[in-house]
Amino acid sequence: MITKLEALPPTKYALALHTTTPELGLVISNFGEDTRTHVWNLGRDLSSLIHQHLIDLIEPQTWTDLAFIAVAKGPGGFTGSRIGLVTARTLGQQLGIPVFAISTLAAVAWHFYSKNPNTQPIVAVEMPAQRARVFGAIYQIAADNSGIMTLLPDTVLTPKVWQETLANWHIEYQLIKATSGLAATVTSILELAYLDWQQDKRPHWSEALPYYGQHPVDI
Repeated sequence: MITKLEALPPTKYALALHTTTPELGLVISNFGEDTRTHVWNLGRDLSSLIHQHLIDLIEPQTWTDLAFIAVAKGPGGFTGSRIGLVTARTLGQQLGIPVFAISTLAAVAWHFYSKNPNTQPIVAVEMPAQRARVFGAIYQIAADNSGIMTLLPDTVLTPKVWQETLANWHIEYQLIKATSGLAATVTSILELAYLDWQQDKRPHWSEALPYYGQHPVDI
């Protein structure tokens, strides 16, 4: 976790979900002394088990203790991403609380830098996509760890175009290849959302939209 974050109001918590892969990542935190996180490899059972895992993780807190929800919006698997967004939006609507949709690639960049704070603050993230493509994005971590800036938005490219993009990037960067264990970055999803929360951003649940990047079938 990043340091020097102000706590939420007393008794309030935040929840994050990561479902863009066959793994389910959940974390609940008050950004004080209580943070609980877990990752399950559910495969095709994700849709049928996510709600029970949510209930189990939240206890002894209740739904009304939540101040906001964060969710990985993609890129990633079409079905998993949709499950996470629908769940987060439904909870946000029913509870009347903000829902932050955070890029999967931004979470990877933030997670890497939080584990390696003395490395290059400009992070390029590459992730395999369907049909011989890759997802790519480039981010810059703020010097005081106060947030993340998008230098190149999440996009889908051919490997050749991505390599050309990196070759023509005239600022030193660190390349991260996101190939596995992405659900573990659910804590970064929550941290990035909380940084937005601290800047008084309160996105309506209807603003939480997925980023698929590609159509789920070849057309």
